[in-house]
Amino acid sequence: METIEKSVEVLNDLIEINNDRIAGFEHASKDLEANASDLKTIFDNMVSESSKNVQELTAQVNRIGGEAETGTSGTGAIHRAWLDVKATFSGHDRASILAECERGEDAIKKAYKDALTTDNGLPLEVDRILVQQQEGIIASHDKIKFLRDHQA
Repeated sequence: METIEKSVEVLNDLIEINNDRIAGFEHASKDLEANASDLKTIFDNMVSESSKNVQELTAQVNRIGGEAETGTSGTGAIHRAWLDVKATFSGHDRASILAECERGEDAIKKAYKDALTTDNGLPLEVDRILVQQQEGIIASHDKIKFLRDHQA
């Protein structure tokens, strides 16, 4: 029973941070200037990626007999509030938005790294799903970092 509870907790943490990521990129998209349609497309893709992750994670929680999380974390709400405050003072420029998005990507990368510890209690097939999701998260992080670093 303890293993199931730990597995559900690990998966629900990832569901929450993916929900945070969805809300964060939707929020960032809303703050983009009109000439930043390229970023909107990228952010929309990342929302889709995390939505797919949530569906897969929810299915795994249900499969092992747990109850899947549906909300976001308190930390994610605080981060979005900070984005609002920062935008008020710095405007909605690409560099600021990308820097904040990278911070969010750093957080989700860390969450996946933490979830994939050897003592996570997850079945091997769930670990495989997490590794696959982690690869997508890392690629998305690297794309955001590249865009941030190469602002004209």
